[in-house]
Amino acid sequence: MVRQERPMTVDWSEARAHTDGPGGRRDFLRDHLSKVARLAGEFSSFFGGTEPAYLLGILHDLGKLTPEFQEYLARLEAGERLSHGPPHSIWGAALGYWLIYKRGSDEEAWKEPCLPIAGHHGGLRAAGDLALRLDEFVGLHELELRQMGVALGDAGLLPKHWRRSGLQASTSREFRIRMLLSALADADYLATEEHFKPEVSARRPGWPTIEALWGRFLVNQTELLERASRSPTVVNEVRRDVYESCVGAAEMAPGLFRLTVPTGGGKTRSGLAFALRHACRHGLGRVVVAVPYTSITDQTAREYRAIVGEDAVVEHHSQVKVGDAESEEPQAVRARLATENWAAPVIVTTTVQLFESMFGDRPGKVRKLHNLAGATIILDEVQTLPTGLLETTLDGLETLAREYGSSIMFSTATQPAFEAIPCLRDFGNLAVREIVPGYGAHFEVLRRVEYEVRKEPLGWNDLADEVREQRQVLVIVNTRRDAMALLDALGGERHVQHLSTLLCGSHRRRVLDGISRRLKMGIPVRAICTQVVEAGVDLDFPVVYRAIGPLDRIVQAAGRCNREGRLEGSGRVIIFQPREGGAPRGTYQKGMEQAKLLIEREGAAGLHEPAVYREYFEGLFSYEDLDAKKVQACRRDLDYPETARRYRFMDESVPAVVPYGEAEARLADWERGPSREKWQKLQPYVVNFFLWEAQRLESEGWLQPLGDGLYYWLGRYDRVRGVVADARDPSDLIQ
Repeated sequence: MVRQERPMTVDWSEARAHTDGPGGRRDFLRDHLSKVARLAGEFSSFFGGTEPAYLLGILHDLGKLTPEFQEYLARLEAGERLSHGPPHSIWGAALGYWLIYKRGSDEEAWKEPCLPIAGHHGGLRAAGDLALRLDEFVGLHELELRQMGVALGDAGLLPKHWRRSGLQASTSREFRIRMLLSALADADYLATEEHFKPEVSARRPGWPTIEALWGRFLVNQTELLERASRSPTVVNEVRRDVYESCVGAAEMAPGLFRLTVPTGGGKTRSGLAFALRHACRHGLGRVVVAVPYTSITDQTAREYRAIVGEDAVVEHHSQVKVGDAESEEPQAVRARLATENWAAPVIVTTTVQLFESMFGDRPGKVRKLHNLAGATIILDEVQTLPTGLLETTLDGLETLAREYGSSIMFSTATQPAFEAIPCLRDFGNLAVREIVPGYGAHFEVLRRVEYEVRKEPLGWNDLADEVREQRQVLVIVNTRRDAMALLDALGGERHVQHLSTLLCGSHRRRVLDGISRRLKMGIPVRAICTQVVEAGVDLDFPVVYRAIGPLDRIVQAAGRCNREGRLEGSGRVIIFQPREGGAPRGTYQKGMEQAKLLIEREGAAGLHEPAVYREYFEGLFSYEDLDAKKVQACRRDLDYPETARRYRFMDESVPAVVPYGEAEARLADWERGPSREKWQKLQPYVVNFFLWEAQRLESEGWLQPLGDGLYYWLGRYDRVRGVVADARDPSDLIQ
């Protein structure tokens, strides 16, 4: 049977992009396309993508010219509840495919415009799958596509040809397509927000400039140096030297940098000084700071806000899933607008959020990426990056530095020396410059602890007895389950505090503040913690117990001991083997075995030598497949869904709101109408569970689904232990 083609009858001047906004204001399609095209072009200007991104904006919603879509909008306005409308993203992609490939005979150039257009709601598809879909669609709708092309041509919106990027069959091309989707998705979300929520849109402008933030930083730094001069210490001298080195290094051209500072040497503040000054000097747009744990985002964001102001810093980590579907129902639209686009001058996020966005396929997650172009990116505690994903991770960072004008800083006390890895040849060809060339002297000056290695394993009851004898002591174990076992062994012991991801962010912040206050006042405090405290958390104990783990984690734990150098002698760091304890799998366990061998060979004294850590990482990398999940092959094939599926730091987890503090009120506010601001207020009251674990807990009645991947915890929430459940921790799998 021959299909009867129906001509497109919608008048270009009357076609609408969305249902009416507040006050009955109409959003005409021609205006929406022009606005999105202009914004997408602006967002891509830093990486030379203005012209192609403008075309994406013109074509992205072309399917809304169809009578079926206009009828769908009319039915919505008549009060019908319709979860999905007629597909519209496919039309613009099909027109590009037809013009570039079918008529222009270029079998490659179509991919750069068509993949982002087709994916701007539902997500990027594999290029091969999309080609089959577009072939079929063009065969069925060639007449309508011709008419759409004529309409665009008559309006002067259709370019005569598509300019190819020249990045063929490479991961650089794969990344560029994702960057173009980012510019398109953000432009589309912002234009839609302006229509439906003009009051929110009006609040977006007005971020302080990087230059203004640098001025604020200098004022704050001057005050800090004046206070430090009144009570000089060796620690303060090292911090001042690190700061001055960072300000001086900021003059160097953008690229790759290494900031190697011993724990307690002030790298958080000095790293920000480098980033702000570097951005001012070279016209970079923003500072993005990625840290390994949400507990550090809390602290880092607070510190940065105290320095440069509340109006300059956005904290963004776990993100509730919001629909990317093509529904125009107001609730669905509001949920899509709750995602964050990182337009603020200072972003504090997690490495999971950063890198899973860099290699993601969903527009809500990818939306923010264009703001990484021309940014200064600080990777704090960079040694925690998953080894099995390292080739992809560093390839992405190299691409940002080489092709998008970004500067990358690797910040830690235990540098992995990535450029020495043989398979990362391209990365090694970019000079990684030391910000503090004489950092070795700082490690010697800040030698504030002595390590003790217990040869015999310790049971939890034996360890509990030792903990009771200490007035102020920190114990760091490898898993949440081990933390619960030690709390059980301590029983009702007074002055016991607990920190792990079983506590929501607001609870952890309160506990951290309480521990800090007790330490400063000399009040007894015995803290039982997981790894959440050992990277960047500002605690200063006289005694620290650390369960045997990867070498870099042991050193990070030592950074919580005698941090300010106030003890008359050295602090004590006791490394022990739990008799009944466990450890996260994978690279973490391999790192732990490597650490055991080095400690046995070098003894406790070897833990003070930076060269030992270089040897540790070189040995660890030599045993590991740095592309263990074969992500790079998927990227070269432009298979975006499979790339996103394979590039995951950990098993998928889901957020659950817990009954703590203001959680109930903030959840109710979120449910009345999701927004970016409301999610940020709700985030501190969320605990994450593995997806498979959440499914089991839901079936057992402990978790209540709230929609969009968000849950509510129905079980007990303890004032010390937090969520009282099986103590499995998604962050345990961070390698």
